[in-house]
Amino acid sequence: MEKSSILTFLKDNAIWVFIALELIFFSVAGEFLSLSDKAFMDGANMLLLFKQSAPIGIIALGMTVVMINGNIDLSVGATYALCAVVMLDSMTWSIFAGLGDWVIPISIFISLIVGMVLGLINGIIVWKTGVDAFIVTLGSMLGFRGLVFMYNGENPTSNLNWTLVDFAEADIFGIETPTIIFVAATIIVWLLMTRTIHGRNAYAVGDNRNAAVNAGIKVGPHMVWNFVLIGFLAALSAVVFYASSGSVNPNDGTLYELWVITAVVLGGTKLTGGSGSIIATFGGVIAIQLLRKGLGHIGADTAMVNLVIGLILIAVLFFDQQLNRKGKEELKV
Repeated sequence: MEKSSILTFLKDNAIWVFIALELIFFSVAGEFLSLSDKAFMDGANMLLLFKQSAPIGIIALGMTVVMINGNIDLSVGATYALCAVVMLDSMTWSIFAGLGDWVIPISIFISLIVGMVLGLINGIIVWKTGVDAFIVTLGSMLGFRGLVFMYNGENPTSNLNWTLVDFAEADIFGIETPTIIFVAATIIVWLLMTRTIHGRNAYAVGDNRNAAVNAGIKVGPHMVWNFVLIGFLAALSAVVFYASSGSVNPNDGTLYELWVITAVVLGGTKLTGGSGSIIATFGGVIAIQLLRKGLGHIGADTAMVNLVIGLILIAVLFFDQQLNRKGKEELKV
């Protein structure tokens, strides 16, 4: 294989090569450094890894769409927490008294609607004001988090429904509900981005907004729908996680936006828009969870985990910038 072909292969499949290296490294290092007798690549361990990836992963799918579109959403962590509070608390509303377990689908529906409305608010402000999405969603991050604290003060919102827990912990051939929903959501969003006009338009708008306008794409409404999508997925993530935990603290979801963006960028989506892959984002989420789990497996603490992931993110952005710069220079020749 020629050198150029090897480089092209590595660039196109970088996240999967990285995951393979992680598995090899932590499997070998674990033999010498791990305090556990269980092998790192143990089947149960890998299934747990996918389950633990679901909350961040589901939101990351929506963030990929928004970033391909040339925007960003920093409010997803606050949206996640607020939707969780609404879901758990709505089960106790007097208006639903006497419904029994039928209140569960109603509360989930309300939570999903709240997520979509919050996304709609972000999208309309970005569209109608022309203010950069970074600034808009930074403000809404603070505002939505304030709503979480206003809802129940600084106290946790708790409502453990065992029927809901049974649903959340159900499994098919050992694969639990969070993993199934994460994989299903990945497939659906992948189809949206690769098989629909909306998906193709997302790439066009992110690559060159003026050209997209000239091509007849209604850029404003298009961006709004993508913010609604990420709001929906943030709510879905909250439903998946809190169905089994039954208790949400006001600070839950803090820094989720950073973990999500890290996973998306690690998967190759550009911060400038116009380029990205849902499947690669899926890989980015798994890669981060492997790092967190692998470093814990060999005895690293939380501070070390955050340091390593931060350094890797900086390296990825640096190499991506260098590749883009080289590509632009080649185009000038």
